[in-house]
Amino acid sequence: MKDIDDTQAPLLDHLIELRGRLVRCVLALVVAFCICLYFADPILGFLVQPLKGAFPDGEGQLIFTKLYEVFFVELKVAIFAGFCLSFPIIANQLWAFVAPGLYAKEKKAFLPFIIATPILFTSGAALAYYVVMPTAFSWFLGFQGQTGGLEIEALPSANEYLGLVMQFILAFGISFLLPVLLLLLNRAGIVDRKQLAGARRYVVVLVVAVAAIVTPPDPGSQLILAVPLLLLFEGSLLIMRLTERRQRKAAEASEEAAATD
Repeated sequence: MKDIDDTQAPLLDHLIELRGRLVRCVLALVVAFCICLYFADPILGFLVQPLKGAFPDGEGQLIFTKLYEVFFVELKVAIFAGFCLSFPIIANQLWAFVAPGLYAKEKKAFLPFIIATPILFTSGAALAYYVVMPTAFSWFLGFQGQTGGLEIEALPSANEYLGLVMQFILAFGISFLLPVLLLLLNRAGIVDRKQLAGARRYVVVLVVAVAAIVTPPDPGSQLILAVPLLLLFEGSLLIMRLTERRQRKAAEASEEAAATD
């Protein structure tokens, strides 16, 4: 009975700690949401710049067809921006919960992945905002004109536009995390560099398919996503090769040291 109590006590302590850290994560998200809700108009104004730049000067507008549509658009903007703003705190709390159970060597191994994740996600989101969205929106607006004597004019709604922007940002941000996924699988021993290199042709097909699914149906944005993903895949293989070479040299040095002793 005493042994059971001894095993239950650490588990209860871990659950209490997990609850406390989840509460901090929720509080950070709520505070960030409130801040972003106050600045929802400037944030939305920032998000509409790619569309504004795609329209000819002095033209273009966002419409809403339901009275409550813009209100919910601002709520979505606040939630989306609030999560991005509070993500460092959320990640820190999760890391603080997991880190005590790792050895120093494991912490050192995971640190590059923790640093690379927000950098890669931000890089993908920036590529979507500054390059892909202006290019895609200009292409979409090129379908304006006259057909059969009728004027075809783009009148995007605020809700649909925000959904499209979030699709772009999330698709590119998450896709840019491909190296983190591959390197983690490699470090865990699930896949190795030779397996990935041998499956390169299948990876190319998969990347093109993913780019076609997660981006709007224009060839420009699909190509702009597929090319960086293939470059990130090749970069991951290069990092694996360098890691294998360093591990091989370390093993040879330890063998020489053991032989000398």
